[in-house]
Amino acid sequence: MTAYIKLLRPKDWAKNLFLFIPLFFAGEFTNTDKIIQLIWGFLSFSFIASSIYIINDYMDIEDDRKHPVKKNRPLASGAVKKSVALVIFFVLLIGGFLMAWWIRDKFLFVLGLYFLLNMGYSFGLKAIPVLDILILSAGFIFRIKAGSIITYTALSEWIMIMVFLLALFMAIGKRRDDVLLKLSSGTEMRKAVKGYNLEFLNVLLGLVCGVIIVAYLMYTMSEETIERLAPAVYITHAFS
Repeated sequence: MTAYIKLLRPKDWAKNLFLFIPLFFAGEFTNTDKIIQLIWGFLSFSFIASSIYIINDYMDIEDDRKHPVKKNRPLASGAVKKSVALVIFFVLLIGGFLMAWWIRDKFLFVLGLYFLLNMGYSFGLKAIPVLDILILSAGFIFRIKAGSIITYTALSEWIMIMVFLLALFMAIGKRRDDVLLKLSSGTEMRKAVKGYNLEFLNVLLGLVCGVIIVAYLMYTMSEETIERLAPAVYITHAFS
């Protein structure tokens, strides 16, 4: 049973908490009805995300077996049979999309786009350097957009920019770890790693970090933010 739970990667469901961000920044986090809708949306998104994880692991079985940590994943280790994993995939897929359709048709559309993009990632786009980290980062934009649609909450462009940049920063850091692992072990864990080197990723991390700081300063100095959050917003300038 542990292997089947591990196959779903429930610890990665924490990423789907980004659905709650639009409601939080709209100051409506005490709205019980919208919170309940978001919980259903969170479950729907998590089911679809888990179905994508299964396909991704299915496609990466051979590569994962070379990895010091990923070799212990259920499919790579043989703890879960491929046929059983595919059955679970279809159950999650149907359940997730039915739930999304019940919540709201526009949410179903966004979730469908997220699924298709990530299926493309699993079936080959992840092997293209730079594009792979852009797709990973775009996934977080889909999450906050989905949260906005479920709760009928306006989504600020600043929130979208900041979330994308932070996600991009984390994705670059993840690729940097892959390159370091390649240098230490001599084994290429991902096909996209051949398109990266440590110097390039270090520069990219510094560049994105600088853009994040500038974007945050522009956000805090925008008229909309000052009207809504001043004078508290000025306190954060000291930390940026």
